[in-house]
Amino acid sequence: MKKFLVLSGIGLMCIAFRDTIHLFDDIQPVPIPASPQRSGNAEKGYQYLVTGDYLKSGIPYNYFKLAYGKANGEFIKRDGFNADISYEYTAVKASNGEIVVAPNCLQCHAQVFDDKLIIGLGNSTVDFTSGQKLNPQNVVRVENFLKKTDPKKYEAAEPFLRAAKAVGAQLHTQVRGVNAADRLAALLASHRDPETFRWNPQQMMDIPDNVIPSDVPAWWLLKKKHGMFYNGFGRGDFGKFLMASNLLTVNDTAESAEVDRHFNDVLAYLNSLEPPPYPRQIDQRLAEEGGIIYIHNCAKCHGKPVEYPNLLIPESMVGTDSLLYKSNYQNPQFVDWFNRSWFAQGDHPARLQPFNGYIAPPLDGIWITAPYFHNGSVPSLEGVLNSKARPRYWSRNFDNPAFDYDKVGWKYTVQEKPGGTTVYNTDLPGYGNYGHKFGDRLTERQRKALIEYLKTL
Repeated sequence: MKKFLVLSGIGLMCIAFRDTIHLFDDIQPVPIPASPQRSGNAEKGYQYLVTGDYLKSGIPYNYFKLAYGKANGEFIKRDGFNADISYEYTAVKASNGEIVVAPNCLQCHAQVFDDKLIIGLGNSTVDFTSGQKLNPQNVVRVENFLKKTDPKKYEAAEPFLRAAKAVGAQLHTQVRGVNAADRLAALLASHRDPETFRWNPQQMMDIPDNVIPSDVPAWWLLKKKHGMFYNGFGRGDFGKFLMASNLLTVNDTAESAEVDRHFNDVLAYLNSLEPPPYPRQIDQRLAEEGGIIYIHNCAKCHGKPVEYPNLLIPESMVGTDSLLYKSNYQNPQFVDWFNRSWFAQGDHPARLQPFNGYIAPPLDGIWITAPYFHNGSVPSLEGVLNSKARPRYWSRNFDNPAFDYDKVGWKYTVQEKPGGTTVYNTDLPGYGNYGHKFGDRLTERQRKALIEYLKTL
């Protein structure tokens, strides 16, 4: 009898969901067609990610060690100059033979969780606020010092320093934990000739003033997706998008072509990644109940474990903060620059195709990808499924982060008002936590069951 009541409640909820869907009959999700992708050797791809010279300029090695010291808790094993450098940096040989240290992809695409480095997990502790160490003022000091004391090291560092000086002041987010990489790509493009990638000291396109934040999606989702980025506008060859950080220091497209030859292997490595399993006990009976709720409420857009529909959801349907897709994702100058650039040429071209909305992502490993939404505005899965539970202002401990295994997300403190760079302020443009209210119609029991099921993905 009790089981019948549970299933009856699920059935009534499904009918309510079906009736709500009818409200969107004139608004339909848009499927993304598949594009052929390159592949290669995953082990070679990993080695290139953590030791490769896709950036050939950076801070001279000895000065980097003086400023940052020996890395504590190195999580990946490397030798030579990289032996005691933190995982998010790589020592490489500059064009003139000097050893420099450059940031690598793991700055944004890896995070320490429970004392383990999870490669492929978006870094939700990154600091793009004005307090970061490599701000334009510090860059100028380093530049002047190297010019006077060591011209050869300055020559090696100059491409990195000029880019940091040109774009650094335009990358500051309002709070820590969100990412400005989407804006970085547009800013770097604004200083590059699209056909040659030669650097121009003058900014050649208009970039929106606001720095719109994003939360870095997990790399292990990529193998299921037909379009990259939150609005799915990255079409064609994914390798070209993955290597776009090369714009930070590249001299010309000949250098980019050399880097590109490694990214079939990098893509193979990313496609080999799997999300870490939920590390605690799961209530299997409750999860089974949640699985039924998921199939009837979430699977149409987010897919099933072995079947992902690749759907773009119009903004008017999902209702989440629209400023990300309206900013760099729809800047006509940036879209035009990319679609006539070197990235869009050759036998594996890429292109940008804007959309007024966001992709419904796969949910593999969703338990570990907090905070949620495309801007990291919701700290827990409980808030994703209940809009009334989303805090307007909230903070978390970045120095000693603690995970809430019940609500599923980072433990946080509700604040009465905004303040400083550690309090997430959902009133700011681009930082809104509204929309995606599909879970509001569920009961507390149903949400709990659904969360239990999501732990299994």
